[in-house]
Amino acid sequence: MFHFFKGHHHFHPHMHGHGHHRGGGGRGPKMFDSGAMRYVVLQLIAEKPRHGYEIIKELEQRTGGSYTPSPGAIYPLMAMLYDMGHVSISQDGAKKLHTVTPEGQAFLDENRQMVDAMMARLSEPAEAGGDLRSLMHALKEAVIKRARDGAPDETRLQHIRAILRKAADDINQLD
Repeated sequence: MFHFFKGHHHFHPHMHGHGHHRGGGGRGPKMFDSGAMRYVVLQLIAEKPRHGYEIIKELEQRTGGSYTPSPGAIYPLMAMLYDMGHVSISQDGAKKLHTVTPEGQAFLDENRQMVDAMMARLSEPAEAGGDLRSLMHALKEAVIKRARDGAPDETRLQHIRAILRKAADDINQLD
């Protein structure tokens, strides 16, 4: 899951990660900067108390699988929301359950237009076609999932290869 490239300290555009959120630079598959992301995470917590893992899965689901933030992007953000007094934390077994506080709800209400715009952006990639990077990622995920689904099936693999060849040919023939 994690790639280490000896001697490379920056994210190279041809070395795609797995949809992880990368701060700064603007290169990786990045849906929001961390400032905007806090509105989204806080809104998800306001909808119902959640664990960090649930937030990651909810974001993945709402984007149709085109965006999966890394724990390294989400957990520090949740800690920041706690430090700001926007969420409270209670132990739920081994996990921490985050609940919106009145201050957090007031912050969301004050920034309702921004929050609504951010939440609408979550479902955009699937509906509006999305950017090429997220579509490429969704294609890759679909190929991997279907190629590994159940017992190895040579017929299915042949179909996948044929679809990919046809897609490449169709793209190459565009004006």
